[in-house]
Amino acid sequence: MKSARGRTYRAGAALVMTAAWALGAAAWAQAPAPPPAPAASSAAAADAELPPVAAQWTRKELRFTFMGFTATYSCDGLATKVRDVLLLLGARASSLKVNPYGCSAGFGTPSKFPSVAASFEVLVPLPPQGAPPGTEVVPAHWQNVVVAPRGEPLRAAGDCELSEQVKTGILPAFSPRNVTYNSTCIPHQLQVGGTQLTAEVLIADSPTPAAAQR
Repeated sequence: MKSARGRTYRAGAALVMTAAWALGAAAWAQAPAPPPAPAASSAAAADAELPPVAAQWTRKELRFTFMGFTATYSCDGLATKVRDVLLLLGARASSLKVNPYGCSAGFGTPSKFPSVAASFEVLVPLPPQGAPPGTEVVPAHWQNVVVAPRGEPLRAAGDCELSEQVKTGILPAFSPRNVTYNSTCIPHQLQVGGTQLTAEVLIADSPTPAAAQR
């Protein structure tokens, strides 16, 4: 079965994924409710009351290949997923580029090993000696971000392997603090609420009305 975002689920010996989706409402009703998303730590709450962190944008480049058993993605579908994650973690929207590469399948067709290349900017605190001349200084705060689960529970369960690979392959680019990760991800099975990934990342403050009018 293929979703609108280019994802399918393979049938396993212990679970026929088509039936799982057909009976999704019943499975959701019978499954235990997912635990609430972890609350922001006391340190993160305190940071919200602190003066902003003086930060600067820093260019990052990465190549990301998804390898999993439960879900498959088209290259364009994976590119959309990765773009959403990068923006969620605070990447600069105006300079963000995510492009599929090395994909033999056509648009919207699931690929065994979909890959994307990303070029983006992240915020890093200015060094103690301050910003070099000409540096764009950006006020920011550390914020607790829920990376997983997100969205409809069954679809979020299908992304459990992707969430694990985001933790190891994408999240480090943002120099996160207080990363929390718990997972009961099992190949070929959907575990509703089985994966939680949160982290504190540096997010640019919204411009004040006066600054926005400049």
